[in-house]
Amino acid sequence: MRAERNRCVDLLRVGAIAAVVLGHWLLVDVTYRGGALSGQDALEQIGWGRWLTLLLQVMPVFFLIGGYADAVSWTAHRAGGEPWWSWVRGRTARLAWPTAVYLAVCASAAVVARAAGVEPKVLALAGWLVALHLWFLPVYLLLIVLTPALHTAHRRWGAAVPMAMALGAVGVDALVLGPRLPVIGFANYLLVWGTTHQWGFAWQDGTLTTPRWRCRALAAAGVVLLCALVGWGPFPVDMIGAGTRVGNTAPPSVALLAFAAAQTGLVLMAEPALRRLLGRPRLWARVSRLNGAVMTVYLWHMIPVLVVAALFYPTGLAPQPAIGSAPWLGLRLPWLLLLSALLVPLTLAVVRAERPLGRIPEGLGVLGWWSPVLLLCALGALAPALAALAIGGFAAGGHLGVPPLARYGLGLLALLYAGPGRPARPPPPDGGPLTGPGPAGRTTPKVPGGGRLTARGAGSSAPGAGNGRRAVRPEPWARGAARERSRHRAARVCPVVVRAPRPSTGSRRWPGRVVPR
Repeated sequence: MRAERNRCVDLLRVGAIAAVVLGHWLLVDVTYRGGALSGQDALEQIGWGRWLTLLLQVMPVFFLIGGYADAVSWTAHRAGGEPWWSWVRGRTARLAWPTAVYLAVCASAAVVARAAGVEPKVLALAGWLVALHLWFLPVYLLLIVLTPALHTAHRRWGAAVPMAMALGAVGVDALVLGPRLPVIGFANYLLVWGTTHQWGFAWQDGTLTTPRWRCRALAAAGVVLLCALVGWGPFPVDMIGAGTRVGNTAPPSVALLAFAAAQTGLVLMAEPALRRLLGRPRLWARVSRLNGAVMTVYLWHMIPVLVVAALFYPTGLAPQPAIGSAPWLGLRLPWLLLLSALLVPLTLAVVRAERPLGRIPEGLGVLGWWSPVLLLCALGALAPALAALAIGGFAAGGHLGVPPLARYGLGLLALLYAGPGRPARPPPPDGGPLTGPGPAGRTTPKVPGGGRLTARGAGSSAPGAGNGRRAVRPEPWARGAARERSRHRAARVCPVVVRAPRPSTGSRRWPGRVVPR
């Protein structure tokens, strides 16, 4: 049986992706000079725009709801007896397959553009622009792998786990700012975002929201620390770009962690009001439909920027006023509307094209000791490949980045063969921060012999619906599946033993006979 879905999670996911798209579209300023397209960060020219990043930085929300969703899914699968590696494989596949489609299209476009004579410098910039946002995926894949261990630590030590990770982030920043060891700063990708991910665990089991003063205290502590670190510390107020002395995002800083604490506390404080708001059927229906396209929007939202730049700027149809000027500000609304008009049909087309991905099985290999090893090898190829593309783009130096794409393909192949094959099933409730059409499993309680119980409710179109029966669906890869199929071939229902009185002569019912419930 499924748990009741937290509608607030879906609303936050949709709102967060809207803020990401809005921020990226506003911060990119396309230029066309000397016969070549280029672009620059608008924040470098607009000083007051850095304060807007306090509203546009929503990645903490993604990791918060990611932690919540991972806790829901892992708890359900662990209760069903599914091993950790099987759960990790399912969660990874739901991100890996839609991303593979995006990588294939972008790589093909880079090859076509190079053959058409696009300048290497322009091609490199465009390839970097459409790959920059991929940084989120390797970080989240790492947290998925660690979720079984981190969730166990959360159940045992509770708030001490994110507190220890936050202290570790402080130590990392101290080493970056003091002895100037910049490489160690990349550990904060795990420590800072991992802390927010752990708060998602605490949200899911209620330890961060019951009593209510806890989320208020988290918000207050985050605001106080953020003001201190920005006002008297070395960190800039810009929560998206890079600062002059030290940046907040690449890698994430302790100031961004304080911002995440404030944002998390405020979001959880608003949860009761959001739940009441989502009680309206029409609003919830819209949120539910939009939630299904979040992964697609996240991956493809920068493509309209390149299309508009190629069509309107070289032809002179789009003016190029100075950044921050009144004409530039006046053109922001038409710019957003034009990009939205392109993104909507693009999203619908991609969602339709990706429907066959839902029929891809989770695995094609044979179950064995090598299954978790293959899974780890797959993750060891997928995550670095995505990180390399996020840093260098699809066409670093004007040539297609074949090595990271090849590593991603090999990782996808290893993921496919990391265990037994079974058909894709609907995702569990609150499936993840970026819901996509990739394969995902739903686990129902096991019964002896390898089958699973599936409750049939009234109104279902399935056989036996509404009669209170529980159908046994033996899994072909389970131990003793053949014996189970033979035992339940006739009734296909969960049997119970009925001790009836001895019948009269001629009756076919005998004490102890197995009958359907």
